[in-house]
Amino acid sequence: MSRIWDQLDSHHTGVKDRSILSLFDQPNRAAQFSAQLGEMVLDFSKTNLDDEGLALLLQLAEASDVAARRDAMFAGAPINETEGRAVLHTALRDLDASVVVDGEDVIPGIKATLDRMDAFAEDVRTGRFTGQGGAITDVVNIGIGGSDLGPVMATLALSPWHDGPRVHYVSNVDGAQIAETLKGLDPTTTLVIVASKTFTTIETMTNADTAKVWMATKVSDPSAQFAAVSTAADKTAAYGIDPSRVFGFSDWVGGRYSVWGPIGLSLMLAVGGPVFRRFLAGGAMMDRHFQEAPLAENLPVLLALVGIWHHQICGYPSRAVLPYDQRLARLPAYLQQLEMESNGKRVAMDGSDLPRVSGPIVWGEAGTNGQHAFYQLIHQGTGVVPCEFLVAAKGFEDDLTHHHQLLVANCLAQSEALLRGRSLAEATAIMAKKGLTGAELDRQARHRVFPGNRPSTVLAYPQLTPEVFGAIVALYEHRVFVEGVILGINSFDQWGVELGKELATALEPVMRGEAGTEGKDGSTAMLVNFLRRA
Repeated sequence: MSRIWDQLDSHHTGVKDRSILSLFDQPNRAAQFSAQLGEMVLDFSKTNLDDEGLALLLQLAEASDVAARRDAMFAGAPINETEGRAVLHTALRDLDASVVVDGEDVIPGIKATLDRMDAFAEDVRTGRFTGQGGAITDVVNIGIGGSDLGPVMATLALSPWHDGPRVHYVSNVDGAQIAETLKGLDPTTTLVIVASKTFTTIETMTNADTAKVWMATKVSDPSAQFAAVSTAADKTAAYGIDPSRVFGFSDWVGGRYSVWGPIGLSLMLAVGGPVFRRFLAGGAMMDRHFQEAPLAENLPVLLALVGIWHHQICGYPSRAVLPYDQRLARLPAYLQQLEMESNGKRVAMDGSDLPRVSGPIVWGEAGTNGQHAFYQLIHQGTGVVPCEFLVAAKGFEDDLTHHHQLLVANCLAQSEALLRGRSLAEATAIMAKKGLTGAELDRQARHRVFPGNRPSTVLAYPQLTPEVFGAIVALYEHRVFVEGVILGINSFDQWGVELGKELATALEPVMRGEAGTEGKDGSTAMLVNFLRRA
């Protein structure tokens, strides 16, 4: 496989200064370097990939056994090798499958849990389940990481279907967030969901305890208005939560992949069971495409290969995710965890050092907001940032179609501007028309040059329906998986988050003044003392 990597490096050296725009001299360029699933189109023609480069990347995918690893994942094999676990978030949305783990078909259990979620959500939404002051008007989901980012993103994305209680999210242990969230709510009509698989996550349990104290100011039995998403039945029972309101999931569902199951309970409360199942159906549709489509026509594979080309071959350190859809405003934050926690590794499966850089830095912002923030750097900065645009053909505000047309025009214009740029000759002609001459003309023109030749992709779709949204999330999940397989890493553990947690636990009594700073470095000791005195 190292031979293919070397060939890719050599090919890049030969084409890196080539104009991407010149590739469109080939009449079918856009059609050849795009792929489609239903009415969803991935256009990667505005990259410096050509026939040879794409062929080499496909060879790399084949040599990395992407197809075999994919099939092993869907079959329930323990591909999370460092933890000895299967990786089966896909089973949460493919309810017609049969997936056997340790001799047991897990699908009946998934269906049973989904039905319990559906029944509970319907009880809350119809008023059969009430708070001690009447029907539930607000839901507060307390979780962090995968227990927060996915549901937050999905709840906003599917807001046109909200017809249930208002849903709020608390994740940060900073007391400001929970204080501001609870400030305007009525404890007697609020349901609190505590989302923690182990029911020990320090940030989540600290916030849960605070919410319980808050509820007790108006409610005689706060636990009666708590639900839990957790596998720790003993701990939820000790917390006073009735088992009928506890929804568990197996260890083969990683946190950042868990919105499809009980972690999505808050979403289901907002939009209802039928819409939630449409979301699952969209993810399952992308799963089938990922399993069945040839690699050269496979959206997750192609998106992953574009990512490998830009990061590992071209050396671009980051990628910007730019949804021109306000309801996808939290997608970049979600993908930060999905990609950087999954593929931010330094060793291969066998423990050896990686021979190449691992995952990229992922960041972004929604729509035209970003244009007035960081697009200056994207267009004229000294570094290259590959951009990934997402855009729908139409929105949901029928009386504001002119807004959406302007939004789409901006999206396509930014992608085109990154491709074309503006030459010094063009900038000079523009400024000459304004009456500038001589050295001042040259100086001012140089400030208006856009290098262009900067790569981007566009994912276009008719409208952000529950099915399309589910397909988008699954697309990025599988993209991360493919990149991880090609890099030879385990995308499903996250040991990198553990050390900071351990040190924070040790520092907490120090901050309370119950322990000293012995053994701490000079900087940490100084800061502890300063913050304790302040």
